[in-house]
Amino acid sequence: MATIDIKALDPEHTVVVATGNPHKVTEIEAILSKSVPGVHFVALGELGDFPDPVEDGANFFENALIKARAAVAETGLPMAIADDSGLCVDALDGAPGIFSARWAGEHGNDDANNDKLERLMVNVPDERRGARFHSTVVLVRGGEVLRGDGDCEGTIGHERRGDHGFGYDPLFLPADTPGKTMAELTPGEKNAISHRFHALEDLAGKL
Repeated sequence: MATIDIKALDPEHTVVVATGNPHKVTEIEAILSKSVPGVHFVALGELGDFPDPVEDGANFFENALIKARAAVAETGLPMAIADDSGLCVDALDGAPGIFSARWAGEHGNDDANNDKLERLMVNVPDERRGARFHSTVVLVRGGEVLRGDGDCEGTIGHERRGDHGFGYDPLFLPADTPGKTMAELTPGEKNAISHRFHALEDLAGKL
C-alpha cells in the first residue's frame, strides 16, 4: 500500500478510515462523500504502520469507537471512522457476535470459525437457523461521536458454498438473495445488501 505524508493532508478535509483495506475506503467514500462533500478519505494503513488497538469493548459500538479514537490519536488528524462487525446467530444467543473473527481461538482463522459454527448448528432445524451480520460504524469528528448501525438478515446454511468473500460468508444465506450464500455473490452484489452498507447509510443520514 502506498504511503501518504500526513503533513501533506488538509486536517479539516480528511477522514482517516481505521483500516488497511483500500476496498473498504472506496466503499465508505462512495456512500459518505455525498453527505460530506470535499472530504478526502484515506486508509490508516496508507499513513504509516500503526499498532492495532486492544478491542476490549463490550459491544460493537465500543470496539468501533476504540478503533476510531486510536486512529485520531495515532495520526493527529481530527476525524476518523471505524466499523466493527460480526455474525449473530439466534440459536446461539447472538454468538459469535463481537468475537466473530477469533471465535475458534485464532484471529482470522476462517476455516476454524466455520468448523465451529457447523458443529454447533448440526442439529438445529431450519426454522431456528436465523442469523444476521451486524455492523456499527463510528465517526469521530473533534469532540463529536456519530454512529450508524446496519444488519443483513439471513440464515445459516447446512454446508459451505461459494468462493467469494471471507469469514462466515460461505455459510450465510442472506434473505435478500434467496438460494445464494454470501460467498456466492459478486463483490458488487454483496456491497449492495451488506450490513456495512446499511450502517453507512444510517450514518450518512446523521451527517
